[in-house]
Amino acid sequence: MIPDTRNPGTGEIGVLTKRLARANMDLQIELSELISSGKVIEDSNLLRTIVDFLPDYLFVKDLASRFVIANKAVAADLGLATAADLIGKTDLDFVKPEIAQQIMADDRRIIETGEPLIDFEELLITSAGVRKWLSTTKLPLRNAAQEIVGIVGMCRDITDRKRSDFLRSGEGRILEMIATDIALEDVLKETIHFIEGQLEGITGSILLLDEELRLRHGAAPNLPMSYNQAIDGIAIGPSVGSCGTAAFRRETVIVTDVLNDPLWADYHQLVAPFGFRSCWSTPILSHLGNVLGTFAMYSRVARSPSGFELSLVEAASRIAGIAIERRIVEKRIHHLAHHDALTGLPNRTLLKDRLAQLLLYAGRFKSNLAVAFIDLDNFKLINDGLGHNAGDEVLQIVAQRMTSCVTASDTVVRLGGDEFVILFLDPPDAEAWFHRLETRLAEPIHVCGHTLRITCSAGLVIYPFDGDDVETLLTNADAAMYAAKESGRNNLQRYTGELKKRTQARLMLQEGIKNAVSRQEFRLLYQPQLDLRTGEMFAAEALIRWQHPHLGVIYPTQFIREAEDSGRIVEIGEWVLNTACSQCKAWQEREQRKIGVSINVSARQFMEDNWIKRVEAALTASDLDPQYLDLELTESLIMQDIQHATMTMHRLKEMGVQLSIDDFGTGYSNLSALKSFPLTRLKIDQSFIRGLPLNQDDAALAKAIISLGRQLNLRTLAEGVEKLEQIEFLRPNGCDEYQGYYFSKPVTAEELFERKCAQEFPAPPQSI
Repeated sequence: MIPDTRNPGTGEIGVLTKRLARANMDLQIELSELISSGKVIEDSNLLRTIVDFLPDYLFVKDLASRFVIANKAVAADLGLATAADLIGKTDLDFVKPEIAQQIMADDRRIIETGEPLIDFEELLITSAGVRKWLSTTKLPLRNAAQEIVGIVGMCRDITDRKRSDFLRSGEGRILEMIATDIALEDVLKETIHFIEGQLEGITGSILLLDEELRLRHGAAPNLPMSYNQAIDGIAIGPSVGSCGTAAFRRETVIVTDVLNDPLWADYHQLVAPFGFRSCWSTPILSHLGNVLGTFAMYSRVARSPSGFELSLVEAASRIAGIAIERRIVEKRIHHLAHHDALTGLPNRTLLKDRLAQLLLYAGRFKSNLAVAFIDLDNFKLINDGLGHNAGDEVLQIVAQRMTSCVTASDTVVRLGGDEFVILFLDPPDAEAWFHRLETRLAEPIHVCGHTLRITCSAGLVIYPFDGDDVETLLTNADAAMYAAKESGRNNLQRYTGELKKRTQARLMLQEGIKNAVSRQEFRLLYQPQLDLRTGEMFAAEALIRWQHPHLGVIYPTQFIREAEDSGRIVEIGEWVLNTACSQCKAWQEREQRKIGVSINVSARQFMEDNWIKRVEAALTASDLDPQYLDLELTESLIMQDIQHATMTMHRLKEMGVQLSIDDFGTGYSNLSALKSFPLTRLKIDQSFIRGLPLNQDDAALAKAIISLGRQLNLRTLAEGVEKLEQIEFLRPNGCDEYQGYYFSKPVTAEELFERKCAQEFPAPPQSI
């Protein structure tokens, strides 16, 4: 016969249900009679069998919340030998008072209302400090007269699941703090609070390893301040407590009793007053395995950590490592944004900021300040004759010597190339200062088997006589420096009215720019961009040259500034855009292969209201698919107006155009803004590539930028690659693309097509 499952009151299932209900009522009546009569429950073989073989908690309590029945699982987790040790006692005898009172309050509510509690989660902390999470069900126990005489409860241990949930939730919360640029100290404090919240009687500490291999205070919100101060600055070593030893060994160090362990022999008097007895420490490592600091947990009980506690130590050190390493990379990139990578001196960005501050100071206190613009004489001969590596070494030595010729209140800046600026808060005796500088620079420099003697030309302006704003002072100092060049080099010139002639010459250059486009004096060269793994050329960068009818070829560095100042850069940029798009389409049709073109965009162009329309028009006129156009933007361009830049970039991205950050690392890097930009790639500036692979600073910075690009899902392209060794460094470190003289110098569109078809590209020259 097929059972009737539609009606539980009929068929075999209905009969079985009725029997189970009757058995449950009989069992409740039996339990209630046992409770009422005070009979010893152990005499019931039936109940003993039921309760002792269940893996979950099973218990019965009377109206006063005293245990009447309990199985072995309850007794074992409370640290008792047998269940009999529970009988007649309450939770107050075994559980922390505040937890026990909550449990008994729940019992009273069930007894008073008759309503059960089903599958609710509760935290159990025993008197010994053991923490467990339970999923509990409690039912009222009734006698034959349906009077409530106690409660029946069952609990399932869900500690492992709750721990996993807490760990996942805590890690997510802290990682979100890291991603949103919360201060490192706050992230580390939150990490410690998270760990301490999972344990009883544990206090956490994070120490950071500095450049002198000393551990400095990072975060320890619940350690005594005096203890934090006492351990701040300890050196790492083979027997320096738990933390110093863990950092030295690069492995977890567990000290179960700090008062008797030899690792703490020198620190007994330090730790004893604070009552700590055990300390477990693990090194915080970077993704490359470098020690960044330590994470430690202190206990006032001499003991070893549990497996769960060790897993928390590992989780905390991993999260802390992510936070610390991110801040280190940000600090490096921020320093890079304001300092010259080669010499370590402040760069142009920091120069303008510092000069503006000094002008405010001088204006307020009615004092003077001086600006010296310095250019090394005939430096190009060193680069051309001995190569860029020799030139870089000379620049580093020159930077050190310039710094030695000024006071602590003065600022030496490298603008780029062989140009330097010095800011003097108190103007020096010009002739005496330049003589000191001249003498210092003229000291022999030995490089590449040659002995060099450097001279320089300098221009000097004084505020407020020669200008009262940043641009005027720098422009006039630059003009004075050019006057020193024209006067035979190796001399100092003060700015005078006669130097206006130089300004007039610049105006003449600007006048020539006005007609250069209409006279078709500009032309484009193209430098291939290649995939580092396949060797395939995927695009070419368009580079402008001015074929002046009288002055010959003029490079962008000589006229772009004037073009921007005069506003002609917009017209020139539009010509470049249209010409490059048309040329790219012509390549694709001739080669039957989809290669792209990249174009540098000036700040003036990018900020034009109709810039988007200009791009659309160029793509439409050339019939070029937008995905093959890559617009290269500089960091400083974007940071001028982040809101406008972001809106413009998103509109371009929606069109399908690719966007790159050019010369990455040489401008101001706002990482919180950078991660929201719809970029395709970061172009690593050639100043970081030139010293690879031997220069450790260049190597570290290149790796940091590549790693940042990978984290932001951006491709990285190395500029200025000249040597095979540089490629052999970049490829295994994850760089995606490159361009430079190693593969090809900039060539005409026709030369690029012919060489691409024949796969003929020049070998890298000995010096560029």
